Amino acid sequence: MPVGSITRGTTNTNRLRRVDRWIATLPALRHTTSPLVVDLGYGASGVTALELHHRLHVVREDLRVLGLEIEPGRVDTANAQLRQVRAGGTLFAPDAAVSFALGGFEVPTGSDRPVVVRAFNVLRQYDEAAVRDAWQLMGSRLQPEGVLVEGTCDEIGRIASWVAVDATGMPQTFTISLRLAELELPSIVAERLPKALIHHNVPGERVHRLLTELDRAWRTHASLSVYSPVQRWLATVATLRDAGWPVLAGRSRWRLGEMTLPWSAVTPEDSEATTATAH
Repeated sequence: MPVGSITRGTTNTNRLRRVDRWIATLPALRHTTSPLVVDLGYGASGVTALELHHRLHVVREDLRVLGLEIEPGRVDTANAQLRQVRAGGTLFAPDAAVSFALGGFEVPTGSDRPVVVRAFNVLRQYDEAAVRDAWQLMGSRLQPEGVLVEGTCDEIGRIASWVAVDATGMPQTFTISLRLAELELPSIVAERLPKALIHHNVPGERVHRLLTELDRAWRTHASLSVYSPVQRWLATVATLRDAGWPVLAGRSRWRLGEMTLPWSAVTPEDSEATTATAH
């Protein structure tokens, strides 16, 4: 039986574009000899798996995408959509290497291990206590250098955040990605934090301090809005970096409304204590 619970299954076209373009930059995807990518928990429609293939195909022409869902009816719906694709009745390539199957956190791909598992808006609907076990189970199915990308976004994909987890189930980085036009405060991402962080956005926690300082810097650079929100964001991220936050990547990613940090920069206090005790 698939591992997991049936969740709401909300799906929208173009909802996951922010995380998809980030996945496209992963060295593991570019270097693997077996470019299998899994869209885990795609929801009521298979469109996100088809979009994932379309976006990553420019990086790897031999890419294969497998959409997994725990609810059989959703698999049937996705396969019906795929038949329309094969018949040439959509904007997707009729020969797109996309398939759909029943599965959950166990990621049932046999010996053909994926290089990337994207699990978006899935664990948000679970208890926080279930997160680490789910990370470890999904991570155990990856190729040695593979990446689990687990996160959350709003319904139209303007606000997103995610965690990159390695094959041992250990989180490595945390990313936020925002549509900068008409952005009032970066801390709007608080309502779309991954499950491992969303309940820790309180005073005394690292993620709360991050969002507080991000808002402060965004306000400080308000005058740059006359040039563009991108210029304001670039200055905001640079301010955090200069203040000691270990911001990764560079301006080319920042321009997209992204900011990535090591997971250690936002690790919940109780998680750190638990890890220390375990060792």
